[in-house]
Amino acid sequence: MAETWDEQRLIAGGFRRAYAEFEWHDGPRAGLADVDGRPHYFQGHDDDHADESDEYLVWPASEAAVVLEREQWAIFVRWNRRSETGEAGPESHPALGRVDARYDELTRLLAPHRQPAEGARRLVGELAFDAGDRYRADGPDYWFRWHPGR
Repeated sequence: MAETWDEQRLIAGGFRRAYAEFEWHDGPRAGLADVDGRPHYFQGHDDDHADESDEYLVWPASEAAVVLEREQWAIFVRWNRRSETGEAGPESHPALGRVDARYDELTRLLAPHRQPAEGARRLVGELAFDAGDRYRADGPDYWFRWHPGR
């Protein structure tokens, strides 16, 4: 298990919050996180997960997209809580489609925003974890510290 930090230590160390996770494979591959003080989409660019730093393409998220992303994330978090207590099974995961109409609508609305924008930057994202729940309304339990790409 990775070391966990409290929020003050994370912020003091230059780490910034992640707001939503779209994909996880041996680490976060896509989602929404703060970069330069603003929410940005991130998409894994490097498939070598040998350490806790990976290269990502990042591009700004519009305020409207952030509102929709956080709404969709909240739907997932509610499902995940039910799943962890045994009230919901994997067949009811909202990302499967035709499970939650609003989740499906948000997926359609957000698809164009989740494509790397022209001018997307390549940054290295260093991870640190907080001691909170893995998935919660304000985001997952990891934070990023961003560095120039390799």
